[in-house]
Amino acid sequence: MNIVSTKQEVRNQVKAWRKEGLSVGFVPTMGYLHEGHESLVKRAVAENDRVVVSIFVNPMQFGPKEDLATYPRDLEADSKLCEAAGAALIFHPEPEEMYEDTFCSYVDMNGLTNALCGLSRPVHFRGVCTVVNKLFNIVMPDKAYFGEKDAQQLAVVKRMVKDLDMDIEIVGCPIIREEDGLAKSSRNTYLSKEGRQQALVLSKAIFAGKDMVEKGERNPEVVKKAMLDIINSAPMARVDYVEIVDVATMKNVDVITGEILCAIAVYIGDEARLIDNFMISV
Repeated sequence: MNIVSTKQEVRNQVKAWRKEGLSVGFVPTMGYLHEGHESLVKRAVAENDRVVVSIFVNPMQFGPKEDLATYPRDLEADSKLCEAAGAALIFHPEPEEMYEDTFCSYVDMNGLTNALCGLSRPVHFRGVCTVVNKLFNIVMPDKAYFGEKDAQQLAVVKRMVKDLDMDIEIVGCPIIREEDGLAKSSRNTYLSKEGRQQALVLSKAIFAGKDMVEKGERNPEVVKKAMLDIINSAPMARVDYVEIVDVATMKNVDVITGEILCAIAVYIGDEARLIDNFMISV
């Protein structure tokens, strides 16, 4: 496995693979990889001849008061995980490699980005769409792999690929959880011992909400109220949102029917903002 830092090195390697008739999978990440990322890499390795993993903490998707400076980084550990999982190449650029001083072009989206995380993080999805578009143009993969924990991001990327006629298959992969249910996240490392324990209200709320829907509850307000009661039982928890939306539009629903996403975002004290969700077809 090689680690490169320039766009040209990635392009040269991918061109060489293409000349051999090899397929290319791609896993874009911000690093500090965990078992959730590992599952994406392994899925990509199983479905493609060669796999590229990008490790880039994208400054464009962070707001001015967010955790860009403190976002965890560990390239050595990330490299070991990627190599063990079967990746062939890591692309680890500096911000200057991705965004020159004169950079002034952006990929923006309306609709899907106006709800959920887009409300509390107004610059986030412009940054996501722009960097993912750039990475796709650099790597030119056949398939790209994203975790379903970031369900809105997955929906946004799928829509961008469709709307802009990109010849890339987007593959969503299941949420990977800790043994006690907490969804794997690089930001879990921010949590104190007490915060880590109280963060379990996210997965408890998700499991309870999904169980209610599976047992026939179709009123989203009833489900949301039950989930909010669970989250609010933790003194450190502060709700950003608990919403039940249509998967295709990210708009709230009056009745739980069709393809549904129930998504939550919760601050645990001042330690971390965590997200979780379930998707269900009813």
